[in-house]
Amino acid sequence: RFGEAQIDLFASPESSHCQLFYSLSEAPLGRDALAHSWPPGPNLLAQTLCKIREDGEQVLLVAPYWPTRTCPSLEDPLEERPSFSGDGHNLAPASRPMEPARLAPGRDASDLSGLSQAVIETITQQAYALRCPIAVVLSFLQEKLERRLSPLKVYVAAIAAYHDAVDGASLGKHQLFVRFLRGARRVNPPRLHLVPSWDLSIALLGLREAPFEPLASVELKHLSLKTALLTALASIKRVGDLQAFSVDETGLEFGPGDSHVILRPRPGYVPKVPTTPFRDQVVNLQALPLEEADPASALLCPVRALRTYVARTRHFRCTEQLFVCFGGQQKWNAVSKQRLAHWVVDAICLSYQNQGEPCPLGVRAHSTRSVASSYALGRLGSYPSADTSACQHVGLCVT
Repeated sequence: RFGEAQIDLFASPESSHCQLFYSLSEAPLGRDALAHSWPPGPNLLAQTLCKIREDGEQVLLVAPYWPTRTCPSLEDPLEERPSFSGDGHNLAPASRPMEPARLAPGRDASDLSGLSQAVIETITQQAYALRCPIAVVLSFLQEKLERRLSPLKVYVAAIAAYHDAVDGASLGKHQLFVRFLRGARRVNPPRLHLVPSWDLSIALLGLREAPFEPLASVELKHLSLKTALLTALASIKRVGDLQAFSVDETGLEFGPGDSHVILRPRPGYVPKVPTTPFRDQVVNLQALPLEEADPASALLCPVRALRTYVARTRHFRCTEQLFVCFGGQQKWNAVSKQRLAHWVVDAICLSYQNQGEPCPLGVRAHSTRSVASSYALGRLGSYPSADTSACQHVGLCVT
């Protein structure tokens, strides 16, 4: 059963230049891959055709139409074919382009007889996954532009990743696509959201009620949402920075009596702004004092939320990252930046629902930085630093 290899499962454009392969038999020896009959891989198609011609075999070849690839013709003189001797052979011989696919004689001719040319072209239409006319791609992008869908650069990057090179360059670097994207930006300029669409006081009021309280017995989902939102507001950090926080001994440190908590990113983390010094990446969150006029303000303490969250996930987490998934196939694994951003947005929307308010439109996780910074500036007269977190004052917003 394993005496002779049937096909090289590791054939690729890089490895197909190797002239030897090894079988699964006892004490295998290197042999010429084309010295005997075996089902070849696609990368050895050209040499297989020459081998068939040399042996005088009769075969029926069924292959896709590859206008950008070449294939040797069986009509070439024998002296031009590559050598299959033990001295090695060239796996990329000179070849000529394949002719366009035509209707096969016999069944196709009888089945398609009497049909109009347009119908025949529709039936015989083929899709080429690696190549498409530039005009077709531009028409596709124009349709997306008119429908105001997601950024066109995403579509261009996805198509260019699989499309063949055009004039020796990637499809996205073609001059027509560069000019099209530049014009699309002028036609549909980006809209800047100068004012957040949600109110901080309403969001904080919702966090003090069910389903976010009592914190010790709520579902892990609501505990995760509340902890993520309070940490984002108190630290004024990007979602990427929140995702980098760690729970190991060097990354998470609670003060005496949970008076404060120090959060550090995981080793090797590179922030979005590489020039940010490490001391600014370390966050020191102060606990809200208990002697406030409104005792309910303590329910918004980020240190309390972090302590409860770490204790609830301590025995189940599969990673040292602070925030972990609470459900799905990735349960207890590290949460992604996209999912963490959804947590922040979901916490804001759920807080609005608790107050009987409609969920605001266009809520973004990044807006927590501007909201918390603006409120801290109004209360302190200056922006909070790494040593003075905004959590000392966001709780006063609801008193």
